[in-house]
Amino acid sequence: MAFVLRKAKMTDVRTIHRLLMDCASKKLLLPRSYTELYAHLRDFIVAEDAETANVVGCCALSITWEGLAEVRSLAVAEEAQGQGVGRRLVEACVSDALTFGIYKVFTLTYQVDFFRRLGFQEVSKDVLPQKVWADCIKCPQFPECDETAMMIEL
Repeated sequence: MAFVLRKAKMTDVRTIHRLLMDCASKKLLLPRSYTELYAHLRDFIVAEDAETANVVGCCALSITWEGLAEVRSLAVAEEAQGQGVGRRLVEACVSDALTFGIYKVFTLTYQVDFFRRLGFQEVSKDVLPQKVWADCIKCPQFPECDETAMMIEL
């Protein structure tokens, strides 16, 4: 499948939500509400099937603190998995981080092997206090988070 990456648009929110909820139902990531998606739409990059123009993947880069950003909400449609869509989305987010002068990028994930192949390494959640107090405290899984914290230093 040939695909192109682009910044998300308002018309993508429902598709992004569907992708995220599908992955959340399989316990691959945490769900996101429409409110969160609209509030953070500028953070999202989508992968679009070059032939059909359907959105087949999404990922967001969220700036957490000075010099620190998070790759979050990575989801790829089942029919597009295994074709490099997820890898390209994460690489695009990491590239955006560099554009902002951010050299530490982390993720909280259930997909440890995938992120390890991209150069991320496991870290203690203790190195992410800004994330814990800004987002994690609102999560229904707090304080019993079962996601793995991973980071790449650029």
